[in-house]
Amino acid sequence: MSALVDEPALRALAYEMGAGLAAGAVIWLTGDLGAGKTTFVQSLVRGIGVETPATSPTYALVHHYDGPGGPVYHVDCYRLSRPEDAHDLDWDSLTEGAALLIEWPERAGVWAPQPTHSVLLSHTSDPDLRRVEIA
Repeated sequence: MSALVDEPALRALAYEMGAGLAAGAVIWLTGDLGAGKTTFVQSLVRGIGVETPATSPTYALVHHYDGPGGPVYHVDCYRLSRPEDAHDLDWDSLTEGAALLIEWPERAGVWAPQPTHSVLLSHTSDPDLRRVEIA
């Protein structure tokens, strides 16, 4: 699926995706800085049923949320200096019965679990629109 969306439509799309997401899902979120990855995650987490507002884990690397169907982990690999630094994240515990959302997964290299879903967000010539591709 590929679409051009404004922010409200992006949030609605993410919310809908979250509402249908099963435990064990691994979602890779890729795109340039400011393309809307964290905005997407915020609405996706709400769609899952998490009450706590999601924030960017850029400095903490991992945020944990309690969802009605199990834990939700939001990982941001942007600050990893090299893929080997991702080895220290306990990927097995992050995927066990949980939904795992990974921003900048390419920075984790082979350590990032393979996705069940991929979301690519890109800027467009219109600053109010983003291209979103979901596979």
